[in-house]
Amino acid sequence: MSIPATSRETIYALSSAPGRAGVAVIRVSGPSAGEVLDKIAGGLPHARRAVLRAFVRPKSQEPIDRGLVLWMPGPKTFTGEDVAELHVHGGRAVVQAMLAAIGQIAGCRMAEPGEFARRAFASGKIDLTEAEGLADLIDAETEAQRVQALRQAGGSLSVLYEGWRRELIEALALTEAAIDFSDEGDVSLKSLEMASERVTELRGKIARHLDDGHRGEILREGLQVVLAGAPNVGKSSLLNQLARREAAIVSAEAGTTRDVIEVRLDLEGLPVIVTDTAGLRETEHMVEREGIRRTLQRAEQADLIIWIEDASAPGAGPPEEIKARLADTIVVLNKADLAGEGAPKHDGEALPISAKTGANVDVLVKRIAEEARQRIAPREEPAVTQLRHRQHLEECLHFLEAYEVASQAGPEEMAELRAEELRLAAAALGRISGRVDVEDVLDAVFARFCIGK
Repeated sequence: MSIPATSRETIYALSSAPGRAGVAVIRVSGPSAGEVLDKIAGGLPHARRAVLRAFVRPKSQEPIDRGLVLWMPGPKTFTGEDVAELHVHGGRAVVQAMLAAIGQIAGCRMAEPGEFARRAFASGKIDLTEAEGLADLIDAETEAQRVQALRQAGGSLSVLYEGWRRELIEALALTEAAIDFSDEGDVSLKSLEMASERVTELRGKIARHLDDGHRGEILREGLQVVLAGAPNVGKSSLLNQLARREAAIVSAEAGTTRDVIEVRLDLEGLPVIVTDTAGLRETEHMVEREGIRRTLQRAEQADLIIWIEDASAPGAGPPEEIKARLADTIVVLNKADLAGEGAPKHDGEALPISAKTGANVDVLVKRIAEEARQRIAPREEPAVTQLRHRQHLEECLHFLEAYEVASQAGPEEMAELRAEELRLAAAALGRISGRVDVEDVLDAVFARFCIGK
């Protein structure tokens, strides 16, 4: 349910991370934000100026803490409403006492998850893509994720998608005008030709935008790397080397790893998720067979596979399921320290390493980082970052393709159907940002053709 831009309720919450800290920030938004400062912080300070105040309980006037107060009257705030911030000491008892004190003031309630951002959206301060970018920025663990999220929160996707939606609305306005002025053949035909040119160009832009190898989505979630190989080739030891900690159980007993184990890495600012899996072999043990099934399933879904073999006793090679993805596979020969003089040399394809001594592990890390950089490193042009965006873009593309099919019937044939396809395409784009307004079409038609004047 949408939240109106002007709500009768005032919401408040701890906006900094919970737990013990030097400073905690409590945010208040709504029509009673000023009253909160009156009753707890001794009145309103100058707008947008940090002031040191004593905080008290509103009923008993008992002291709670001393800290900074910020007063930001709407509408020039994040939520579009009156907003107050109280910076207090970050002890649990202080924070709880402050929250309880605000709760004593009529009309104030604890905010629901994401409610500040939702009020910002309802007030038109941000759109859905910017809200999603803000959430990604908060969750960013690597430099590349931060860069991508910051761009999206700053409106890079909004500008791109809204620009395309305006192009669609202009094409729709031209098509609607051709219908309205169908008795003037030259005007109608010229309008339809202009509309078709814009649609063809836009369809190409959207198709190229979608054909990105899911770069933005992978960057947002992390490049999925699976360690695979026969039992006891050193997958778990390599995982521990990459993680620089004992993330997996290492044992000489074959079949020790029965389930998938994941670690998240930051490789040169790029997010990588490395998964250790069960060894691949023929077995009658039901639990181990399930682990092998999960291994093959993860390998099929992985962005990159590290196939590991024993350098001192090479095996039969990867199974057919992994051979089918050799283009996405790095072959590693582990235990090179045990192979002695007969250890294979680095030939650019198979990389000899030792997970025990760490030899050449840094080379493997660089190769993984290079693969990640080629696939997901941020570029200048915005990338699709959410499955939701991709689905709406594909839906838009479908309607544009249907428009072009209808156009093949003739210059002025099926104009009404073409207009409907453009309306549906524009609505699909509008759902990405959360801005869908049929009045946009009327505004465009009126401005261009002065209809009804």
